[in-house]
Amino acid sequence: MSTDISKLPPHVQERLLRLQQLQQTLQTVLAQKQQVELELTEIEQALSELSDIADDTTIYKSIGSLLVKAEKEKVTTDLKERKELL
Repeated sequence: MSTDISKLPPHVQERLLRLQQLQQTLQTVLAQKQQVELELTEIEQALSELSDIADDTTIYKSIGSLLVKAEKEKVTTDLKERKELL
């Protein structure tokens, strides 16, 4: 049951186009929301793991494809700041 859009009245065509734009925007926003929720979950898991280890434990922070030695306090602070921004 396909309808030729050009046969629809102009105001209906405009509304249909607007609906399609809104649907596309909604899909983009939902994808961004999912990405932020995933990052928040990862941050919370990392903070939980950091809280369970001793302060003098050697930890490494992922920077791109590298693992760099880091201080627990600095990593914890960075993660909390990132969580606040999200």
